[in-house]
Amino acid sequence: MKDNKLLGAFKMIFKGIYKVLDKILITPISTVVYKIGNKIGKGSKLEKLLNKPNMLIYLSLIFAIILFWFVDSQSSLFVNNDALFLTNIPVKVQYNSSAYVIEGVPDTVDVTLIGKKSQLYLARDLGDREVILDLTDYQASDEPVKVKLSYNKQINNLEYKIDPGSVSVIIKEKVSDNKTVTYDLLNQDALDPKLSVKSVTLSKSDVIVRGSQDTLDKIATIKALIDLGNEDFTKAGSYTIDNLNLVAYGSDGRIVNNVEIVATNISAKIELDSFSKRVPIRINTTGSLVEGKAISSITINGTNANDFETTIYGDEKSLENINEIVVTIDVDKQGSNGSKTSSVTLPKPSGVRSISDESVSIVLNFGDAKQRTIKLQGISSRNVPNGLTAQLANESDKEIEIQLIGVESVINAIDENTTDITAYVDLTGKTAGRYTVDVMVEGSDSRLQYIVTKKVEIILTNS
Repeated sequence: MKDNKLLGAFKMIFKGIYKVLDKILITPISTVVYKIGNKIGKGSKLEKLLNKPNMLIYLSLIFAIILFWFVDSQSSLFVNNDALFLTNIPVKVQYNSSAYVIEGVPDTVDVTLIGKKSQLYLARDLGDREVILDLTDYQASDEPVKVKLSYNKQINNLEYKIDPGSVSVIIKEKVSDNKTVTYDLLNQDALDPKLSVKSVTLSKSDVIVRGSQDTLDKIATIKALIDLGNEDFTKAGSYTIDNLNLVAYGSDGRIVNNVEIVATNISAKIELDSFSKRVPIRINTTGSLVEGKAISSITINGTNANDFETTIYGDEKSLENINEIVVTIDVDKQGSNGSKTSSVTLPKPSGVRSISDESVSIVLNFGDAKQRTIKLQGISSRNVPNGLTAQLANESDKEIEIQLIGVESVINAIDENTTDITAYVDLTGKTAGRYTVDVMVEGSDSRLQYIVTKKVEIILTNS
């Protein structure tokens, strides 16, 4: 029963479809065929062909397919249009580069393509997209010139829109000038820390630069960039680097763009060497030990601090001025526990690239504090302003009493004629005149405290 109802429903559907086709295709086509038959006359071959029972159905089907294809192609033209956004497309400028300099051209622009999806996919996959700024017919001018950009389409059916669509450029005459060449060392941290640059010799001392006059006026120097991260720089020796990259810099240290540096090949001869020096480590302390305690001994990696030295590596001139490495240890409220152990990373003074002992273990041992007073002869003056001479107002002030605090064995070993303890006055910022200033003292033995409570009169006079 259900199958009969379903079959009846399908019959009704097909009848409905047939009525629609009969109304919009078969009847109109039959009418056209009838009129054609009347015009060509009876008995012709075309009339016999058209009078065949199924011919009208075939013709209707053919016309239906043609109509469907036409409607589909037209709807695809309007409905399936899409847009493709292309960003950061390079701008290619066409101009006389030997005579002119162009300013105001953006490096990249954005392009929107409009068309069928299939064509957009093809345009996306095709490389070598270019935006052209054609200035071949323009000459130098002090006034900005507004010029339209064009897109080099690979597919003609696509429409495009450039953002920005036009740019204002200034075309200037290109001139030449000579500029001095110096060098700059890059990636110094990549060089073996035990190596240093001893010398650099460039094959040329100057080059020709070309550009607009106002741009050339901004150039302070041309630098040849030498990369010390070169894999060949493995040991001390002489190396030659060819085809150095040259960059123009202004007086503010920024790169000056839009200039042409005329140099066929600039090379550099680089001398690498390993400079080293043995220096002691001086221990400074901050804070106050518990009352009645002092430092009895200091060891560095198990060696007496006075006997310990480390090797520093760096450039030769810097090492000449470095005679020690200073380490500061906080001893505040220490002393009652017998000793203090500190693991310390050694600081690198300016110019030092490597230290043989990157970190050390420093042990401070404590003992009972004793006091001793000694007398020093002479007071030195520090930071005397240029053009002035300092002298003591009273000759009797040359003798200074200094109180030493330390364990008994240390303070008893101090000779009053020692040069390891110095009394001085600081005259920073002073002008000509008479001043009463504090006497200060410093010593090389970190186990001792140095105390002085004296003031002296100093006379500063013009040299």
